[in-house]
Amino acid sequence: MGTGTGTGTGTGTGTALLQARGVAKSFGGVPALRNGCLELQAGSVHALCGGNGAGKSTFLNIVMGLLRRDAGEILLKGRPVDFATPHEALAHRLSIITQELSPIPGMSVAENIFLGREPRRAGVVVRHAALLEQADALLRQLGFDIDPRAQMGRLSLAQTQLVEIAKALSRQSELIIMDEPTSAIGESETAILFDAIRRVTAQGAGILYVSHRLTEIFTIADSYTVFRDGGFVQTGALADIDRRQLVKLIVGREVRAAASERRAAAPGEPLLSVQGLTRRGEFEDISLDVAPGEVLGIYGLMGSGRSEFLNCLYGLTRADQGQASLGGLPLPRGNPAASIKAGLALVTEDRKATGLVMSSSVRFNTSLPALPGLQRAGVVDGAAERVLVGGLLQRLRVKLASPAMPVSGLSGGNQQKVVLARCMATNPVCLLCDEPTRGIDEGAKREVYAFLASLAAQGHAVVVVSSEAPELLELSDRIAIFRKGRLDRVVAGHGITQEALMHLAS
Repeated sequence: MGTGTGTGTGTGTGTALLQARGVAKSFGGVPALRNGCLELQAGSVHALCGGNGAGKSTFLNIVMGLLRRDAGEILLKGRPVDFATPHEALAHRLSIITQELSPIPGMSVAENIFLGREPRRAGVVVRHAALLEQADALLRQLGFDIDPRAQMGRLSLAQTQLVEIAKALSRQSELIIMDEPTSAIGESETAILFDAIRRVTAQGAGILYVSHRLTEIFTIADSYTVFRDGGFVQTGALADIDRRQLVKLIVGREVRAAASERRAAAPGEPLLSVQGLTRRGEFEDISLDVAPGEVLGIYGLMGSGRSEFLNCLYGLTRADQGQASLGGLPLPRGNPAASIKAGLALVTEDRKATGLVMSSSVRFNTSLPALPGLQRAGVVDGAAERVLVGGLLQRLRVKLASPAMPVSGLSGGNQQKVVLARCMATNPVCLLCDEPTRGIDEGAKREVYAFLASLAAQGHAVVVVSSEAPELLELSDRIAIFRKGRLDRVVAGHGITQEALMHLAS
């Protein structure tokens, strides 16, 4: 077990910015964190790694004052701290960016960024012109192309994430926790964020960086700590470890590399065919085919029309012109229920907002789209539902206490598997996936990859939109490049590099 820490690249003086030793927390007698240990130097980026259920979120919540620890100690610049509220943490110049976005939809971007810190006249009246000027200057400095006057409720998920990042960076914090900050943004925006991180660490701030995207960790972080099953595993400099070794530490075992050895199969007659599909203001004149047994990846920068294309194909929005067919039969426009009947299913980008009913059970979420076919005289056949749900959960290897438990009680990776199980409940011939591994750990990712590959091997067509180029390179037989709402070209999934993909998309 390693014990050394990274030296960082910034202005550390020898005293760690943040130190945690033996931090522990239990809920109802069940330990969520047993031995949280970590050291972050000023002027550096430290990656906190671990799978779902490793104890990372519990640890971060303790540091930020959202939870009180049961044991252990936390030192900030060498002094013991025990924040009772997030306000106390903020007052000590700590801030956090989380993947669970919490904007106020009815307020502007500027109002969201500086909420509670607005420039005021005589300490009372908000100076709106100054507020907009400050927000615009910050967004321009960060390179975020967002109108400070725009209403938050009208922004995309990616734009909302960028606003949350801007809000945290606006506080001039000495320690910034970034919990999956790129989960909803593309690689171009990620590069801009990394530039901002380098600027703030050069000024002496410390970044505690949490991400399931290992490519990001090796790009931006100086050092790492691994938690697994609620306990500390190892810490060290990233220069002293490779990706395979880090994955093994996170998962606790060797993880099989790619499950896509079927790429050699040549596409036959198309199962899904799209001709000239257009939705004005989002994308135009998209024509592509997907063969049975093929995984087609779709890659592009934020605003390229990738997600909008999938939503339209599925019927969540209505095309202005063009047509799509599945198995030779025309797909209906603007009618998701009819699309499901035709054999289409969609894994949505945001599982909590649109993929799952978080207050309902795993069983209900899994069987929901199949309920019309499970009814007898208007009553759901409970036995048939249990058989269907049990088989799907087993097939997707969902880890849970009972199908009756609320889906909100599952880890992120298992929630995503329930989304996939729900999609498979109608036995689709074509599966559309929008960011299918967003916010899940490396082990769960591999299981999703294997499942999608198995679907293709059984003759299904699979379409995957992803912001992660390595993911598409691993999964895809072919990759469609979207640029500014148009299909630029389609390339082979093998024999092309990540750098080449990014170049083609920019």
